[in-house]
Amino acid sequence: MKIYNTLTGKKEEFKPIEDGKVMIYVCGPTVYNYFHIGNARPIVVFDTLRKYLEYRGYEVKYVQNFTDVDDKIINKAKEEGLPALEVSKKYTKEYFDDAHALNVRDADVHPLVSEHIPDIIEFIETLIEKGYAYEADGDVYFSTRKFDEYGKLSGQNIDDLEAGARIAVGEVKNDPLDFALWKARKEESEIAWESPWGMGRPGWHIECSAMARKHLGQTIDIHAGGQDLQFPHHENEIAQSECCNGVPFAHYWMHNAYITMNKEKMSKSKGNFMTVRDIRRKFNGEVIRYFLLSGQYRNPVDFSMDLMRQAVASLDRMHNCKYNLEYFATEGGEDGEITADEQYTLDYYDNHRQKFIRAMDDDLNTADGITAVFELITVINTNLKDTSTKAFAKASLDVLMEFCNVLGLLQEEDTDEISAEVQALVDERQEARKAKNFARADEIRDILHAQGILLKDTPNGVQIIKL
Repeated sequence: MKIYNTLTGKKEEFKPIEDGKVMIYVCGPTVYNYFHIGNARPIVVFDTLRKYLEYRGYEVKYVQNFTDVDDKIINKAKEEGLPALEVSKKYTKEYFDDAHALNVRDADVHPLVSEHIPDIIEFIETLIEKGYAYEADGDVYFSTRKFDEYGKLSGQNIDDLEAGARIAVGEVKNDPLDFALWKARKEESEIAWESPWGMGRPGWHIECSAMARKHLGQTIDIHAGGQDLQFPHHENEIAQSECCNGVPFAHYWMHNAYITMNKEKMSKSKGNFMTVRDIRRKFNGEVIRYFLLSGQYRNPVDFSMDLMRQAVASLDRMHNCKYNLEYFATEGGEDGEITADEQYTLDYYDNHRQKFIRAMDDDLNTADGITAVFELITVINTNLKDTSTKAFAKASLDVLMEFCNVLGLLQEEDTDEISAEVQALVDERQEARKAKNFARADEIRDILHAQGILLKDTPNGVQIIKL
């Protein structure tokens, strides 16, 4: 497998530190609100990376943190009249609701900043002892210029950075380029912990360095996140980790590109965003996942309802193939052993397996991986006949799901009940069909289809499929 390493600016053959094992750290959300579709991209992309590495036989330890202590959370707590940690607990729960709808598997560890304060303090103390950090009026700062390789991840020139650097009001630091490791408490009501420098809380950048070391070790295989984290967050992580530990922090750095809206980067500060929760009111979570994987992760994607509807149509085809295979594998197919012609087709599937692997080995190219799935579906549909054996259908289904399990598609883990509104439309369509009002029946079918709901008419009635 080759991975594009942001640190070197090129694709490199992936070689883990320990044969057969991979350690991955992914920067998770700051939990003060529902996450938007742009935040969802790294969550889905690197969940797929994990699944693919496991498919290829690796034992993966996957860590994704939650930032549950932050200025944004403190401000949200003031707005909602709740303690800061209550706000973060609330939105952590909402994160899992949305992530599970996207068929994202929980990380092996989801560390919280609030539960790693001693680890963070110890990390900062080591940096001070080594001369890379200093205390000023209860704050602690990292001495950026003391790390000679600062800027190596993002390609930033320290002289250019100096020209734009400023010291904010209330900060007392030696150099405008220095960044906060620990922040002194500003008011009594603010969440804070005891430390050698007084009551305060961690800076944003230090948390990931401390938690990655705690759960994965001083050097990890892959550190991943969104493109927006490359600078300054990941740059600062490298500086403080390598100064503290004296060894490289991560061998491979992976960054996904932005999701844009009207060609502009999606962000909460600009207000040009849609939350996953909002989108799920119109489309099933699997549709969102398909949309996020339909482009190679390093290419930007402009979010639109048209692309979401295209994702619905594509998933229709995938689901139809799966359901047909399930039908033939259980009741529609012939009993008996696989025929010689069927075995030839099953052997031919390996060409599509190799194409799928080549695509995913090429820097996790899920777009080409999905193409390989559809080419497999074409072969399946061509060879699945009324005379097909149950064994052939079952073997074909196994191959289809082999690919889709890696992509996190056709999992049907979003088990939300059908709403009363949807059921009412389904019932209305049935009445329209009985009355031979086919125009209205088709209209209702299209309305539900746009919401990610497929209606399949069977001899036993209508089957409601959530895509």
